[in-house]
Amino acid sequence: MTSSTKNDGGAGSESPRTVVIAFGANLGVAVAKTAAAIATGSASMVAEAAHSWADTGNEIFLLVANKRGSRGPDETRPLGYGREAYVWSLLAAIGLFVAGAAVSIWHGVTSLLAGESSAENYTINYIVLAVAFVLEGISFLQSVRQIRGEADAYDKDFLDYALETSDPTLRAVFAEDSAALIGLVIAAVGIGLHQITGSAVWDSLGSILVGVLLGVVAVVLIDRNRRFLTGEPGSRALWNAVVERIERLPEVASVRFVRIEFVGPKQIFLVASVDLVGDSVESSIAHTLRRLERELETNTAVVDAVLTVAEPDENDIGDAGVVSR
Repeated sequence: MTSSTKNDGGAGSESPRTVVIAFGANLGVAVAKTAAAIATGSASMVAEAAHSWADTGNEIFLLVANKRGSRGPDETRPLGYGREAYVWSLLAAIGLFVAGAAVSIWHGVTSLLAGESSAENYTINYIVLAVAFVLEGISFLQSVRQIRGEADAYDKDFLDYALETSDPTLRAVFAEDSAALIGLVIAAVGIGLHQITGSAVWDSLGSILVGVLLGVVAVVLIDRNRRFLTGEPGSRALWNAVVERIERLPEVASVRFVRIEFVGPKQIFLVASVDLVGDSVESSIAHTLRRLERELETNTAVVDAVLTVAEPDENDIGDAGVVSR
């Protein structure tokens, strides 16, 4: 675990700022799309309005996730409240699926079956889509900037880090903004084909495609939050970093076993079995282990560390997870 791990955890995270920017952008876009949908009757615009309102509501869940998940350990929760971030982020993902994907697909299908072909004010639609693209782009660039900075710090691929990061709010904003920009392009194509052909089928298909896109994104986000709620160990490379950190402790001769589990965004619970240097008496060993645990916990990513002395017949180190993300 490097110093960058420490600096990126806890209160130093940019995630609240990223979520606030996304909330402001989505709220403005949702109002504009709703007005355009009412004025034009475009199925694609209705889908986009539903998408933006879903995203706006989701940002509230993500702000709650940041607030409640950042609380530290206390007597009732010795490992802190970090997992609450995944609960609220999971609710946001479910909201995206229900309020965004389901509504968009339902409206598109009903419009398609009804064979609606009313004239639209295409100019209003295009203006609103262009403004929405700019606002969503601002939020998207903020999430990209944060992900790229953290990915570079851990020498990770950008997209790999976006999917694997233990910060659920950052991943959600990036995924939702990416889907929003793609959805705007789909809506523009659907409206454009409607204008060119005179057939509202293309507009309805645009609404359905936007809904399918949101559904895919929601399922991915639901799955990632599920994994962290049920105990995510992390990658082998991250695990190696923790083993290396323990082995650098002067009193440690070797590391026999490591088990690491995420208990929140950039927060881990660490259990390790080690061989100590020398042949100290039992009381001295206990004091040494407690002191080494406190030293490991000086890294803000380590919520709690438990070290034990390895038994002579223990197997070599096995797989486990580690935090540096």
